Amino acid sequence: MKNDIPTHVAIIMDGNGRWATRRGLKRTDGHYAGYKRLKKTALYILDKGVKYLSVFAFST
Repeated sequence: MKNDIPTHVAIIMDGNGRWATRRGLKRTDGHYAGYKRLKKTALYILDKGVKYLSVFAFST
């Protein structure tokens, strides 16, 4: 099986504030947790050779 690396990966983030609220945390704690996970994920994706990473975050 050939391991093809995509040229472009897109991530849509939604629900970090609700995630935090359900756990009794501040909404901003959820946003920070989402940021930390995104950073880790982005570094992994780019390290694998993906050339373009698009991120869209929903917020109210």
